[in-house]
Amino acid sequence: MTVPAMTETTPFGFTLHRQDGTARTGEIATPRGNIRTPAFMPVGTAATVKAMYPGQVRELGADVVLGNTYHLMLRPGPERMARLGGLHTFMNWDRPILTDSGGFQVMSLSALRKIDEQGVTFRSHIDGTAHHMSPERSIEIQGLLGSDIQMQLDECVRLPAEHKAIEKAMHLSLRWAERCRIAFGEQPGKAMFGIVQGGDVPALRVESARALTDLDLKGYAVGGLAVGEPQAVMFAMIETVEPHLPQAKPRYLMGVGTPDDILGAVARGIDMFDCVMPTRAGRHGLAYTRNGRVNLRNARHAEDTAPLDESSTCPAARDYSRAYLHHLVRSNEILGMMLLTWNNLAYYQDLMAGARAAIRDGRFADYCGATREGWARAERAAG
Repeated sequence: MTVPAMTETTPFGFTLHRQDGTARTGEIATPRGNIRTPAFMPVGTAATVKAMYPGQVRELGADVVLGNTYHLMLRPGPERMARLGGLHTFMNWDRPILTDSGGFQVMSLSALRKIDEQGVTFRSHIDGTAHHMSPERSIEIQGLLGSDIQMQLDECVRLPAEHKAIEKAMHLSLRWAERCRIAFGEQPGKAMFGIVQGGDVPALRVESARALTDLDLKGYAVGGLAVGEPQAVMFAMIETVEPHLPQAKPRYLMGVGTPDDILGAVARGIDMFDCVMPTRAGRHGLAYTRNGRVNLRNARHAEDTAPLDESSTCPAARDYSRAYLHHLVRSNEILGMMLLTWNNLAYYQDLMAGARAAIRDGRFADYCGATREGWARAERAAG
């Protein structure tokens, strides 16, 4: 296969700068630039962060974005992507890209899927064509895309689920992790992360984390959360797993989440996050701000001349009235989706920058308290 070449030889690595309790701040080094942690990765599912220009995403402070293996393998296709110079060139993004393995989308979007030891056979949600993805093919596709951080293929079980199903999926994911590690081999400047599974069963989570650690991978993700379980269960599983993950390797909580979820996970030792929530919410009229969530569809904003946040550095939050944003949303205008997505991603990046600074200064608990009080104060004022 033809894999897009790296332009530099900086080794992949992680440096832990400071801890405040279990919360951590550090930096992941890659040839395409460093990733400051805790980091939120905007989701660029199909080689685009929806409703955003790449330059805007960079200017907001995002060090890395996420691409989706499942969607990109269906179109434009990994071999075509490689011929076109790889995902970075294709989408005009010169910073690191993490690609997920495609496993979750196969489970959630595809019809007539079948899982066995060899991998997953499924039909495309686009046109019904048949495909097979093995652990080796998942890594091959991610290599053809040219991603900097590649994820193992795993089986994700939605919660609640029976213990037997959770255990079976966890052990299958471990076997696939070993096959992915072999398929990945040695790729200078790049990394493959394993994914801890085990649902809401602490003993299975610990078994998964220990077995993956024995593989000596360059990073570790916690998967299979934010799939239907209460927040308290998610936090409990992170607390269960964290002591069994290497301190010197980055930790990634997949598919999470709300600002409150993220603060709680950072407090429990997580370094990396991704979620469609800020972009999806922006397209549906919901804004995230330091004063909580604002539903611009609500008629109470129809004559409100105040901006979303007059102190924000983001023009979308600072320079447009809530009345105008309400009008755009109710009229289904594309500009409304663009402005609210811009605002939401700016808020998420500001939240992470604030977390990094607070951890460095040893005041992360105070930062979380003040941030949550800002949300609660606005909710009380709104009744």
